[in-house]
Amino acid sequence: MTETKLIATNRKARHDYHILETFEAGLALKGTEVKSLRQGRANINDGYGMIAGGEAFLCNAHVSPYEFGNRENPDPLRKRKLLLHKREITYLEGQVAQKGLTIVPLRLYFNKGRAKVELALVKGKKSYDKRDAIKRRVAEREIGRAMKGRVK
Repeated sequence: MTETKLIATNRKARHDYHILETFEAGLALKGTEVKSLRQGRANINDGYGMIAGGEAFLCNAHVSPYEFGNRENPDPLRKRKLLLHKREITYLEGQVAQKGLTIVPLRLYFNKGRAKVELALVKGKKSYDKRDAIKRRVAEREIGRAMKGRVK
């Protein structure tokens, strides 16, 4: 039984991208960022993963400054190092370079007291793919409603 506490989700990612693979990574945080995350003050909707110099980073993810912190609060949009195994980093780097895929955060959560981020290796959807997904979702909803009425 794992103790997970959800902090933030990126719901837009599932709409905009085809998710190919997911990875769990730790986050290297500074100072009062952990306290701010415990209050649920984070936004990963615009975030993306980047690999540079053999290290993985989470960029453009907003962690609000801790309100009771001092002037030493870190920048809310700074690059945060992702804690992954070396083979995972080289695999992601190869996929991004060769196939033109992107690394996107899906969820930010605490697992046994440690801040984790669920990363996804994704490929962008075209507009017609998005329309098809919406049509399929509406059709499933209609089928569910019809079936619910028949059970009674």
